[in-house]
Amino acid sequence: MKKLLILIVFGAVYLHYYPQPKLTQWFEQEKTSIMTNVAEATDTQVRLDSKKIFSDLKPYFNHFSEGEIEELRKITAHRKNVTDFYDKYCNKYASNPKIQLGNVDKICKTMSKYQSLF
Repeated sequence: MKKLLILIVFGAVYLHYYPQPKLTQWFEQEKTSIMTNVAEATDTQVRLDSKKIFSDLKPYFNHFSEGEIEELRKITAHRKNVTDFYDKYCNKYASNPKIQLGNVDKICKTMSKYQSLF
């Protein structure tokens, strides 16, 4: 047992100071796979309905063009689209080619209310 523990520690120290690119890549892939599986297995399904963001923005539709409303409808069609939009345009402050900057700000403010439920 003692020899096995020494072998494990030696292996960990070796890999820490002499990283192997293929091994590191494999480890990252496996870690991502495991984290995804655990997240799916422990999901409580208490999440935001993506249509809620669309309905919260309805009072501001007089500031949106028809094309922007259609784009917003596509964004709020699925939860993944909402999180992708939030990550790309709200967290990184990138400009959206289909929605004006002021309207993107309104969308981001509305999404930030529900960010913990993504």
